[in-house]
Amino acid sequence: MSTEAILTTDIQGLKKLGQGKVRDLYAVGENQLLLVASDRISAFDVVMAQGIPGKGRILTQLSVFWFGITQSVIANHLITADDTEIAKALAAVGGVWDETLAGRAMLCKRTRPLKIEAVIRGYLSGSGWKAYKTDGPNLWGNSLPPGLVESDRLPTPIFTPSTKADAGHDEPMTPDEAKALLGEHYDAVVNAAQGLYSFAAAHAEKRGIILADTKFEFGLNENNEVILIDEALTPDSSRFWPADTYQPGGAQPSFDKQFLRDFLESVPDWNKQAPPPDLPAEIIAKTAEKYTDAWRRLTE
Repeated sequence: MSTEAILTTDIQGLKKLGQGKVRDLYAVGENQLLLVASDRISAFDVVMAQGIPGKGRILTQLSVFWFGITQSVIANHLITADDTEIAKALAAVGGVWDETLAGRAMLCKRTRPLKIEAVIRGYLSGSGWKAYKTDGPNLWGNSLPPGLVESDRLPTPIFTPSTKADAGHDEPMTPDEAKALLGEHYDAVVNAAQGLYSFAAAHAEKRGIILADTKFEFGLNENNEVILIDEALTPDSSRFWPADTYQPGGAQPSFDKQFLRDFLESVPDWNKQAPPPDLPAEIIAKTAEKYTDAWRRLTE
């Protein structure tokens, strides 16, 4: 794995459509997109000044893995992640392949993205736990039993959608609010998200990992059908815990960027706004180790 983080990309001959917290997005002709996962990392909706070397490749390879094995649950936007095939597709529209893209690029179908984060929670953690402590068992429109403790397994996984903000923070919404936003596509989104969570949780369990929660993004294809887009079941979009140390009643060790969040919470006087504090070398290295461990355990 490279020791140098790739923080941004600039592909000669392609129009850059946008840059998210992690991914750079390019147009490849009229009907295709190139998603390139950088090594940027964000926490509390703030992108850190330093990246995590190799993180973008891990995110891409994990997403490709999940896209491959979940096609029985729902179709997705991936066309290919093969570097040679992508280089040919770029050349066909005047784009120039760059070796910094190796292993971190996905050629995808263009869709109409739905403006929602489809979050599924199987365990009470993170913002869900904070809201439960504050607001009680009615968690964003979902009824939960009283008396749960942090990291408790929920009776059934729940759908807790949030807005997909172009800037700033995503905000929780109730299922009813999501239904008003999604209209005729609501049931398809919920069923797909629940089905994906169940499939992935069972797969992870066989490898000694608990999938505590995750979020998905969906888009509409040319037939107005809901398909899975963006990334899938990575440490950026999911909360993974080692099963052998699971003990409800407090925070759990994790394979995701909770380690980074915990460090940032300990930084005195940082108000969770840009600019972020610098990341020490040991935090960068440990975060890279956790991402790598999750990738290997889930895919081998």
